[in-house]
Amino acid sequence: MDTQKNIAEIEKLEPQSVWKYFAGISAVPRPSKREDKIRTHIHEVVKELNLQAVQDDAGNIVITVPASAGCENAPITVLQGHLDMVPEKNAGTTHDFDNDPIQLILDKDHDGKTIIRANQTTLGADNGIGIAMALAVAASPDIVHGPLELLFTADEEEGMTGANSLTPQSFKGRRLLNLDSEEDDALYMGCAGGCDTNFDWRFPLSKVPAEWETCRVTVSGLRGGHSGGDIHESRGCANKLLVRTLIRSKFGDLRINSINGGSKRNAISREAVATVSGPAGLKNALESAAQTVQQQAIDESVEPNATVTVELINDKDGHAISQEDTQRLLTTLAAIPHGVMGMHPKVDGLVQTSNNLGIIKSELDGNNLLVKAANLSRSSSESRIDETLDQLAAIGELAGANITTGNRYPGWEPDPESPVLNTCKKVYRELFNADPNVAAIHAGLECGIIGQRVGGVDMASFGPRIEGAHSPDERVWVESVQKSWKYLLAVLQTMVK
Repeated sequence: MDTQKNIAEIEKLEPQSVWKYFAGISAVPRPSKREDKIRTHIHEVVKELNLQAVQDDAGNIVITVPASAGCENAPITVLQGHLDMVPEKNAGTTHDFDNDPIQLILDKDHDGKTIIRANQTTLGADNGIGIAMALAVAASPDIVHGPLELLFTADEEEGMTGANSLTPQSFKGRRLLNLDSEEDDALYMGCAGGCDTNFDWRFPLSKVPAEWETCRVTVSGLRGGHSGGDIHESRGCANKLLVRTLIRSKFGDLRINSINGGSKRNAISREAVATVSGPAGLKNALESAAQTVQQQAIDESVEPNATVTVELINDKDGHAISQEDTQRLLTTLAAIPHGVMGMHPKVDGLVQTSNNLGIIKSELDGNNLLVKAANLSRSSSESRIDETLDQLAAIGELAGANITTGNRYPGWEPDPESPVLNTCKKVYRELFNADPNVAAIHAGLECGIIGQRVGGVDMASFGPRIEGAHSPDERVWVESVQKSWKYLLAVLQTMVK
């Protein structure tokens, strides 16, 4: 693949300034919690534009952009996005997210529309496109706007620690446009809150009899996706399918050597693998269960490429946890809820509450196997998220697991009377001769935290069409970026008045 040729073609697309900045951002590694390189890149851009930027201790950056001539007296508008991206890649891909640039590909979708995707990895349009649009506004002298602050937050995808560190003094503006949405006909006025719950066990290991069979069970080929934006589609969860396969084998003396699946608590797991041991007949029992579960995944979850395989491996010196601990672990993982847990009672089609069993991870620690199961629960209702956390804690207590919670963040309460929202609605209607879809979103946006931490901020969220975020299927539509850019400029011009 000729990466440079692809980038050159992408930078010719309209609006050229947006794609230039997006290509520059994509060339810089920026996984969550490891954003030093992208911050350095942003400061270099700020210096080139002769602007002023302030970085706080959490790694958030605020860039001050003077108003267009004659618009100096307008209120400050904040353009907000996040610096980090979800680093997901397909199995067998050698991409190093800490050092390698994202390989951008200019492509067509099934309808012949132009898209940008990445080569076997997440693209990072979430939220690289939002950052690129904000920088393009700052760099374009012919755009009409009042005073601006560009607020680029850190660690949105893993802990929202950047937004959680904000204070009323972090920035001056009190009307904010969040550029982190993924549907170009939607205006968002609310979002769900969330919280992480981790299950941890320490299981003693013992040597597996040499005559036993040891098998590797692998679940692959799933779509994965965003645990908020895609959870309503009932996509296959590799972690759940792996556990289902092991349980459905109904093999009496099954013992786990290792079990791993998923890599991000906010991404639906696409791949999972376990190594298990047992007496003769294990492989046959697992193969029968794998065949059944694979077909169920295809039928239940619209996962045409779902694959569950069983491979006999040579491990004469293997160690496994006991049959009793294996049973306890598998029944617990089966009991942990995954997917939609409730729909919003007042908003048609909106998921209110969900849980994502995003990660199962095991590692050796001397003569013990440490196992962790990481969940992200979301809800627009504080009482329902409390209920979900209580349910998870109860499951963990019954299973003898150590339970920890963290990274809790509030939802963004919808305000239909928001002046910023009503301005955005008016501009959309005038520009596109249609009403936008005004809604709340089940995915987490930083608006809820910003509203809580800073206070008094009037907000709305919009962005271009992005699909497959948090998975290697992520793609953004070029025509949609053009639409969102046109819309952003019209909103900024209107907000001057």
